[in-house]
Formats: sequence, structure tokens, C-alpha cells
Amino acid sequence: MQNGNKIRTYAFVLAVPDLDKSVSYFVDVLGFRPEWGDGINWQALARDDVRLMISYAPDAPAPAETGDHSYFGYLEVDDVDALHAEITRRGAIIRRTPADKPWGMREMAVATPDGHRIMIGQHI
Repeated sequence: MQNGNKIRTYAFVLAVPDLDKSVSYFVDVLGFRPEWGDGINWQALARDDVRLMISYAPDAPAPAETGDHSYFGYLEVDDVDALHAEITRRGAIIRRTPADKPWGMREMAVATPDGHRIMIGQHI
């Protein structure tokens, strides 16, 4: 039963050991834009309808230590091949190039320098 209080998507939250390096990757390579930040511990970023909140957390476990749990999101796009070309030109870390999947999606996997991973797909 719903109570009329709609939950909306706001942001993925990532812990990183080097805030400036991570922000640069998301802005310069993946095309996000800064929204707000405190300059020390937090930076919010956005691209279209997707928001990220990146937190400086030097003592957090590295994403690589979490195995498959290093995936933090699945993003849908209109043209995964165009996005692949755009971000590859800027040096994106591509873990899997776009490929058609039996569940009706064309998908690619992208990583951050810290090891966080994102699946990006479009409906076939």
C-alpha cells in the first residue's frame, strides 16, 4: 500500500580515496558537470538525469576488494555505441565494449580509476 509519498531517484554515492582525481574523471572523461560540493569531502555531479555524490574516504575498502559489488549502477541510454565512442575518445576505462545481450539490451561496462563499475545499456 502506498501512502502517497513518492520516492525519487537522487544520486549514487561513491567513496573514493582521491576526490580531485575522481571528479576529474567523471567530468573530463564521462561528461558529468559539477553541481555542488564543499571542496574537501563531497562533490555532487550530474549528467542528464543521473546524479553522483562523491565522498572523500581514504580509508574505505577499494572497490576491487568488493568483487562484483563494485558495480554501483545500471544506466539506460538512447545510443550506447555513440556514448561508447564519445567517452572512449576521452580515455574512459572500458571493461566491456557494447554487445547485444539475450535479455534485449545492448550493454557496455565502464570503470573508474578507483575500480567502481557502471553498466550502460540500451533496449535493442
